[in-house]
Amino acid sequence: MHDIEPHYKWRHHYISSEDKLSPFYGRTYDEFRFTKKIYNYFIHPQWDEFGSATLYAKIIFVDYKEGYSIIELIGEWNDCLQNDVMFLKHRLIDQLAKNGINKYIILCENVLNFHAGDDDYYEAWYEDVAENDGWITFLNTLDHVLTEMKENNLHHFINFGEEFNHLNWRPQKPSVFFQAIDSMVQSDVKRLM
Repeated sequence: MHDIEPHYKWRHHYISSEDKLSPFYGRTYDEFRFTKKIYNYFIHPQWDEFGSATLYAKIIFVDYKEGYSIIELIGEWNDCLQNDVMFLKHRLIDQLAKNGINKYIILCENVLNFHAGDDDYYEAWYEDVAENDGWITFLNTLDHVLTEMKENNLHHFINFGEEFNHLNWRPQKPSVFFQAIDSMVQSDVKRLM
């Protein structure tokens, strides 16, 4: 786990620790000492803590003009025991929302497990973005994570599923990637109408 680094190829476009509007503004990172853990496994020092004991994040791109953020996650998402979505919503998402972000691309390929709890925070997050024509997507979820999310009806609030999985986003520019996801979400909305 210690060698899974957050996506760094967009750093010439955006660095969250240098963004005065970011919840991680001013953070410094020790590239030589590994101190953060998920259970007994050290993780790369570039991941950011936001209150969860088992889930870490990295804001890898934000466009305040277009109103979107791309966030990468790693670890175990545990709402059942630790209410990780509460920490994500209050300490990260609400900060971004204050600055006009209403579209969220959440990269979940390094979310190893998902344990559902109440859906209140998902519903509140959905309501916050929907009133401003925004949306939330979870991309590249592992199959067992996808199954758990579906079984707990998160699809009522979040765009995710097979069509949002296995996407090769890394070689894309952030704006191109966003436009592709936005088109997918808009197609999904039209199909449901």
